[in-house]
Amino acid sequence: MKLLRWGEAGAERPGMLAPDGTIRDLGGVLTDLAGAALAPESLARLAALDPARLPVVAPGTRLGPPVAGTGKVIGIGLNYADHAEEAGMAVPPEPVIFLKAPSAISGPDDPVELPRGAEKLDWEVELAFVIGTRAKYVEEADAMAHVAGYMLANDVSERAFQTERSGQWTKGKSHDTFFPCGPWLVTRDEIVDPQALALGTTVNGAARQAGSTATMVYGVRFLVSYLSRFMTLEPGDIVTTGTPPGVGMGMKPPRFLQPGDVVELTGEGLGRQRQRVVPA
Repeated sequence: MKLLRWGEAGAERPGMLAPDGTIRDLGGVLTDLAGAALAPESLARLAALDPARLPVVAPGTRLGPPVAGTGKVIGIGLNYADHAEEAGMAVPPEPVIFLKAPSAISGPDDPVELPRGAEKLDWEVELAFVIGTRAKYVEEADAMAHVAGYMLANDVSERAFQTERSGQWTKGKSHDTFFPCGPWLVTRDEIVDPQALALGTTVNGAARQAGSTATMVYGVRFLVSYLSRFMTLEPGDIVTTGTPPGVGMGMKPPRFLQPGDVVELTGEGLGRQRQRVVPA
């Protein structure tokens, strides 16, 4: 099942992607895709609906972030062995954790803002997962039961803010529009193996990233368990799991985004995104 949110920013309604490719309105069934709506019992009720009986949303309607009410966006850094090599850094002995401000969340095709004073705006295609039930001190064997589903994400980063301005990575990860996600929340049952998904990025039509979640150092199951030791994961929290090689920082010479550039991302089974860079 592919769940989504559609409509103007700040006024999105819940929906689902029907088998015929149309978007169907779930506004008469639930208030929003947030909190308890992401629990297994709620997802089972939605899966039992007949999409043909739901109202059709007009083609071309804007898609927003697939999940509402997110309290935390947790990033995992250097989580692909080949990306760590590209960055000239060692694979970390434990996951590198950083936070992105929830205010950075945006829709899959919304513009990405170039912040004032930015010099090194970069792209990062990633697999993200969404928590469906509260997780605290979870064992790996039980971890997947807490995952509602998966999304495609762009962990947009300003590298000078991230690494050259002292302090933590968060300041280079949290500007408005720095976390386009979606187009859908793909429920866990539809992704047989989250560690075997192709991910890709193009910039202005030129291929930049072509990787696979198979090269992730720390997989989804481990990350749920690991993170739950340090913070309680609540329904709607998002974890974005790192990026394969091909980011602008790793090019020789480095190549960063400018206004007018177009970034397109793909994820196997996760859909597509397209963002144009605009000045903040």
